[in-house]
Amino acid sequence: MADKPSRSLVLFGDGLARFIDSSHTHLHSLASLSSCGFLTLPNSRSSESKDERAVREFAVLLDACHIYLNMKGQNTDNDNQEDPSKQTLPDRFMGMKAAILTNNLSLKSFSAKLGFTVLQLDELVKNCSAELQHNVVPLGLLKLLGFQEGKVLDNDYFDLVFFHIGAGEKDNCYEQDVAAADAKYMDALVGEIMSQTQPGSDISSRLHLSLVMSYGNVLEGDDSKFSVSKRVEEKSSYLSVLYPLQSYAMKGGVPRKDVRQHSPMLIAQWQYAVTRKDNAERFSFDDIMQHCGNLTIPADRFLHEIAFKLWKAPKYGA
Repeated sequence: MADKPSRSLVLFGDGLARFIDSSHTHLHSLASLSSCGFLTLPNSRSSESKDERAVREFAVLLDACHIYLNMKGQNTDNDNQEDPSKQTLPDRFMGMKAAILTNNLSLKSFSAKLGFTVLQLDELVKNCSAELQHNVVPLGLLKLLGFQEGKVLDNDYFDLVFFHIGAGEKDNCYEQDVAAADAKYMDALVGEIMSQTQPGSDISSRLHLSLVMSYGNVLEGDDSKFSVSKRVEEKSSYLSVLYPLQSYAMKGGVPRKDVRQHSPMLIAQWQYAVTRKDNAERFSFDDIMQHCGNLTIPADRFLHEIAFKLWKAPKYGA
């Protein structure tokens, strides 16, 4: 555990996981330094649009899916029919200050309701000199967290910054060439951020970096290619009834009603001298499946784990 609260940067590649390849060396380098794992999601409705899916999955990451369903008039759980004004991030997490950068209009609207400060990319570049234009976005993201010129500022910073890129951003048309370009951009962004956070520096000891990538809309064959469930060799065997539910399929000691057993979000988390490095060497489903340290957790626990690192919530789980 760090001796001071961390500040969290979350790079969220929405729908980009299936476009990662060997050329994305910075993503793989980050995974090799990080603690990796999977975040499971609920199943999606067949009638759900790409834009709806993007916002709903973001809501799951924030453990705010019930708020999203309330807004859509789809929540039948009376226990979660609370006043939305009492469910913002500052209310839930000890005054947490959070910002998001995204081009998705629906995500902007939903994030604002949750208490995020919604920023535009051009706000990152307005005070940067010409010679820094090539890495202005990573420098701008770090500046929002109070990291500037290698120093950690104590005033006027955000605790949490989400940078979202991916599905649903371009008029609901997300072709493969656009996705590939976004994955390449995310790779370059990770490289620039890591170059600014050398191990042992003031920034590296306070920055908690999370790289999260989802598969987006489920495609045919994803259930067999990207399954996170442990397979019992003989499904018909009488021993199969003794095989326990895994922890990601439980909540409060009760089986979760809706867990998608495939196409999870991939996650790598790094903070110098704080996160535990595992044996994963590549940011890929197969490598994480075989060598990760975090295994599989429900996506709705993600923000709770982040908030703990920020000293904004008690520890969740072990």
